[in-house]
Amino acid sequence: MKFLDLAKIYIKAGDGGNGCIGFRREKFIEFGGPDGGDGGNGGDVIVQCVDNLNTLIDYRYQQHFKAQRGIDGAGKNRAGANGEDFIVKVPPGTVVLAEDQETVLAEMTEVGQSFVAAHGGNGGFGNAHFKSATNQAPRHANPGRPGDELTIWLRLKLIADAGLVGLPNAGKSTFLATVSAAKPKIADYPFTTLHPNLGVVRAGDRDFVLADIPGLIEGAHEGAGLGTRFLGHVERTQVLLHLVDATQEDVGEAYRTVRRELKAYALDLGKKKEIVALSKIDSLDAETLEVRLAELQKAARKKPIALSAVSGAGVKEALFALTREITRAVTSEQAANNADEQKPWRP
Repeated sequence: MKFLDLAKIYIKAGDGGNGCIGFRREKFIEFGGPDGGDGGNGGDVIVQCVDNLNTLIDYRYQQHFKAQRGIDGAGKNRAGANGEDFIVKVPPGTVVLAEDQETVLAEMTEVGQSFVAAHGGNGGFGNAHFKSATNQAPRHANPGRPGDELTIWLRLKLIADAGLVGLPNAGKSTFLATVSAAKPKIADYPFTTLHPNLGVVRAGDRDFVLADIPGLIEGAHEGAGLGTRFLGHVERTQVLLHLVDATQEDVGEAYRTVRRELKAYALDLGKKKEIVALSKIDSLDAETLEVRLAELQKAARKKPIALSAVSGAGVKEALFALTREITRAVTSEQAANNADEQKPWRP
């Protein structure tokens, strides 16, 4: 199944049913009076978060969705039925954006969460609604109101606890394949990964979700390479694991290149907690490895983890470092929520 994380769709809520102009016609009843029923309401278009999807591929070939129209009213005071709602099903992590792709209408982060994106039109009143002492035979009824229609964008941001970032061929996919059951494409050329991959990782007694995104290059925020389109998938992570290829000549510049792109994409992403690791250390001798570790430590201003996904060196250390940061972030978030709940209510 192809991975699709951005889709543009057109939605149209149902129009309201028209009111009916009718009069009671029965034998021996000379003045039956008006009995036209009201029209039914149009159906809504509802965006709903479901747990059996992980991509927006359903909206690749079909982009137009309409809810059912309300049924017209009828004689004998019969009201029309309401139109059925249309459900647009999306995976957790989907952001609903307006047509300008900037205005956030809703964020679907929990299964079962729903959002009415387009409201159906109200049904029109039948002529029975307008009868009065001074107007005992009204001969007009209201038409149904039109339902909302608009174009929206669906953007999927994967919900992962930790994210892998780095230049192309930094060993991100190899690391993910080593620590999880995911099977990303691995090859010895740049841009092997063309869409994000997810894997469930177990470290000690804790499981967490790790996201691997396509590599960044210098100028990615201006569209170079694959651009920064996929960086949205690590926005919701608690911590980033920044892998730097040990076989590069200037590991310090490789680190700084990715950091510049992260900050250019979003300032919050540049401030996110980061663990730095020097990957592919099995390709270097001990002397060269010491030099590269020193260069990377100077650039990152923190001690990097020496890591090799092939030999397994440093893998556990990296996983437990990620687990500590995720646990710390979750604990802080729970403490903040508890503090908000305990605040005294003030009118």
